Amino acid sequence: MKLKDHVYLMADYNQWMNQKVYEAAGTLSPEKLHEDKGAFFGSVFASLNHICVGDTLWLKRFSPVLQTYQAYAPISALAIPESLDTFLANNFSDLKDRRVLLDEALLELTSLLTDEELLQPISYQNQKGVTANKTLFNLLMHVFNHQTHHRGQVTTLLSQSGIDVGITDLVFIQPNVNQIR
Repeated sequence: MKLKDHVYLMADYNQWMNQKVYEAAGTLSPEKLHEDKGAFFGSVFASLNHICVGDTLWLKRFSPVLQTYQAYAPISALAIPESLDTFLANNFSDLKDRRVLLDEALLELTSLLTDEELLQPISYQNQKGVTANKTLFNLLMHVFNHQTHHRGQVTTLLSQSGIDVGITDLVFIQPNVNQIR
């Protein structure tokens, strides 16, 4: 499998899962969405917001490779969040709109990237000012893993509220192989 195929699969999975999680979370009242449940970021809303913050920060860091693509234009227009818990929206509808924008950009960008671009180094500073230099592929894998980690927390919080998100396994969206080799 080519690297670009793998990142596209992960972007597709993330969009699918984010749609499921937001659909489930959208059944909660605003009070329940913002209720501090003792999770790392407190509430369902704050946890979903943090995922969007992380995605925004990382996509902004990827601009040296991605800025030439038209699909990156909506990301270029976004402000850089000041911290990992900066609220990007005041309500669920606006947060969902941000999630859709990020997912659509990730899906389109990963459909366009080449393996050569995915192997390009990205130099960046984290929120604490520590400089790092890693390949775009490895950083995208981190983005997808970060989403999965925090979505797991959100699905637990939703489950505690009696809401079942349903199937969450990546293997569910992977195509079957036509023949065994």
